[in-house]
Amino acid sequence: MSNFGKLDWSDLLKGLIVAVLAVVTSSLTVIFDAGAIPTSEQWMGIMKIAGTAAVSYLLKNIFTNNTGDFGSKDLV
Repeated sequence: MSNFGKLDWSDLLKGLIVAVLAVVTSSLTVIFDAGAIPTSEQWMGIMKIAGTAAVSYLLKNIFTNNTGDFGSKDLV
């Protein structure tokens, strides 16, 4: 886990994986349940939402300290 105000490469990788998998699987579930195949417009929307989710995860990690407390300075 990275320090307060910083990100590690593992934070970036984990954030991208979690965001993309969560958004893609939930979006495709809704589309397939409706009996449809995703269109290119829907894929663009899915990727925009995945990007937003990834940025949100990374911002959360920036403001989380080395013990996992949100909005608190690092403990030594």
